[in-house]
Amino acid sequence: MKNRIREFRERRDLSTDEVAKVLGVDRTAVVKWETGASKPRIEKIVGLAKLLRCSVDDLLGLKSNKS
Repeated sequence: MKNRIREFRERRDLSTDEVAKVLGVDRTAVVKWETGASKPRIEKIVGLAKLLRCSVDDLLGLKSNKS
C-alpha cells in the first residue's frame, strides 16, 4: 500500500502537507504511510481513496476476481 499512496498522491499533484490537512492528521503520519513505517486506520484509508480519486481496492493494490 505504501507505494500506492505516494503514486496516487503524486498523480493528483498533492503534497503530504495537503493530504494531512484534509485527513486531519500530522504530515509525519502521511510520510509514515508512504514509507511503510505505519498503516492508516480504516477510516483514513476511505478518506485517502476519496481524496486521491481512486477506489479502496486500487489504493490497497487488490485485484478484482472478475473473469
